[in-house]
Amino acid sequence: MIGESSLPGRVKQRSTAIFQTIAKAEGKIHGMSPEEVHFHEVGAMDSIIDTIGVCLALEDLGVDEIYASPVPTGHGKLRMAHGLYPIPAPATAEILIGIPLAKLDVAGELTTPTGAGILKALAKGFGDLPALAIERIGYGAGTKEFAHPNVIRALLMEQANTDDEDSIMVIEAQLDDMTGEALGYVMDRLFEAGAVDVFYTPVYMKKNRPATLVTVLTPEAALQRCEDTLLLETTTLGLRRTKWARRILKREMAVVTTGYGSIRMKLAIRDGRVFRFSPEYEDVAKAARENGIPFQEMYRLAVSVGEEYVSARALS
Repeated sequence: MIGESSLPGRVKQRSTAIFQTIAKAEGKIHGMSPEEVHFHEVGAMDSIIDTIGVCLALEDLGVDEIYASPVPTGHGKLRMAHGLYPIPAPATAEILIGIPLAKLDVAGELTTPTGAGILKALAKGFGDLPALAIERIGYGAGTKEFAHPNVIRALLMEQANTDDEDSIMVIEAQLDDMTGEALGYVMDRLFEAGAVDVFYTPVYMKKNRPATLVTVLTPEAALQRCEDTLLLETTTLGLRRTKWARRILKREMAVVTTGYGSIRMKLAIRDGRVFRFSPEYEDVAKAARENGIPFQEMYRLAVSVGEEYVSARALS
């Protein structure tokens, strides 16, 4: 339904990621694949509106990255379709694996599967506020009565047009007894766990055995999930982790329109100007397939339209 809609591309992508996150959790709890899940209240119209509404708001505000504080869940019991369950609900707890929780002594459900799914799918990290300038603040109030204010706050912050300095966690392990098919599966699982990048390097180990060095780059918020994935899905008996400082360019996403559909562009920004861009592979490949034209031809067209967009932006 979402894929066939006229929603903007990034809204579709984010909304789909949220529902896939929730379906995966529900499927695990009920012992079925995500495709077989019946969503109960998650599939109700209000939750669909909540999810797509959040993604539309983020798009309207031009939000590229989301960070959140640790998540409060509340405590007590909750009556659901299958009976009485502890808070957080089973699906909520499953979704929140690897996400830091906030201690708040409140009887009642503070985080639903939909809310947890939005955070899990979209938030880049959890913790204190980043050192950025606040531009605008928004508040939303719930209808439930608690001893504390039932209010959520969102801060819109602007990243300076300078190179960013931050850190990234690096996990490594050598494997000499896994097939290429298995390693491909492991890479998929690592990206699902929140890895920023995963790459394999051929190496030689003791006794001249050819092997594979697995390197995983991940934010600290996803470190535990990525480590668990490596230990559970590979044959390694251990792994190494280090924290690297890194310098990265400011990035933005833009959407350009070609005669064959919309293509997202990843823009590299420095000193307030675009000095490099690249079309998103998935969008180019989709347009090439749907229109029956060679990928390289579609890519060249996307680059040409992208150059026009960048030139017009520089003049505005």
